[in-house]
Amino acid sequence: MPHTPAPSPDQITQATTTLAQVKHYLRTNPAAADMLPLLAPLLDEDTGMPILLGDVLRSAARLVAQQSPHPLPDETRRIIEGLREAAQDLTDWHILHWDIERLGNLPFDAPHPPARRQ
Repeated sequence: MPHTPAPSPDQITQATTTLAQVKHYLRTNPAAADMLPLLAPLLDEDTGMPILLGDVLRSAARLVAQQSPHPLPDETRRIIEGLREAAQDLTDWHILHWDIERLGNLPFDAPHPPARRQ
């Protein structure tokens, strides 16, 4: 297996910063036609965030299990179980890919400005 260089913490921060930018942009109430192209790669069934983050957490759980003293302390075992459960929960959300595809085939009205709070 070829060696894959580790991303830097700055690269991870850039990825989360970009995700926060998407969040802030969507809060400006853009047209659905502008939103869907952003969500499609984010929720791609093979390479989207649910699959990638699930794989990251699963790998982290594996590394913690391999590199912790055995027998595993209860706290370490709980952390590993939590990482694995979160990984499965996230991976299950890959089905949103199909919802985004279906939304692309639906008609949308022009965006409505948010209601003013009084």
